[in-house]
Amino acid sequence: MFAIKAKSWSESAHRFLKNCADAGNVEACYTLGMILFYCLENRGSGASLMAKAAISSHAPALYSLAVIQFNGSGGSKNDKDLRAGVALCARAAFLGHIDALRELGHCLQDGYGVRQNVAKGRRFLVQANARELATVLSSAATSNNFTRSWLTWSPHPIPHPNPRHNHRHQAVPGCLLLSDFGCNVPAPEAHQSSKFLAEWFGARGGVPGPGLRLCSHVGCGRPETRKHEFRRCSVCGAVNYCSRACQALDWKLRHKAECAPVERWLDEEGDGGEGNGAVHGNDDVIAES
Repeated sequence: MFAIKAKSWSESAHRFLKNCADAGNVEACYTLGMILFYCLENRGSGASLMAKAAISSHAPALYSLAVIQFNGSGGSKNDKDLRAGVALCARAAFLGHIDALRELGHCLQDGYGVRQNVAKGRRFLVQANARELATVLSSAATSNNFTRSWLTWSPHPIPHPNPRHNHRHQAVPGCLLLSDFGCNVPAPEAHQSSKFLAEWFGARGGVPGPGLRLCSHVGCGRPETRKHEFRRCSVCGAVNYCSRACQALDWKLRHKAECAPVERWLDEEGDGGEGNGAVHGNDDVIAES
């Protein structure tokens, strides 16, 4: 994995990644593809590099191309191809990509780009949670700073770090599966390319362009490529997401404790803006009933 920082981006870093990509390194293809597509706005070259990685069964590249297809990124709203997005997502899910499993589960539950199958969608969501938990446990076990203090049981909900939110929800950032049962498990680490995007646009005030927004999930970093590309939360209208997977994850990690009805948001902000579709604040399914 290439740990290139946005603040250290230069022509030499670009050339290094390009040489690695030309040599057939799929991680370099994906990383440079993401940077070109979203940061440098070279959509064609970026998508081509991600496709090159996807052909080699690089799961993050397959999933990122799926998100591009779902949103019609780099084009107009009419360029969305939901079936292509589902197909790419299914391939990434087959390779064990957690976000792809979660996205595919929600697509099946909602009938989005695929025939609705609620039971099958629930199974994919369970798989996503199980894989996420296994990843967190594996990372903790191999860490030099391994401690069991984060894996603690509490019969009561853990208070939110910000006391003003505790009257509405009691939650703390953590793993999707165990946080529901009072266990505080760290969220999985974001991919290096997502960190690069977040750092790149963070240095620019968190605004990718006039009227454009970033995905509200802090572990994502993807920006809109046109106005109102991402869907806005239908409850509060204050957050927006590039995918159902990001929405579901951010709901558990953060937004569940902060979401307020849209009427309150309108009163506080004075102008609610124009949404682009509903994003409902529903919990991920963690077990079949």
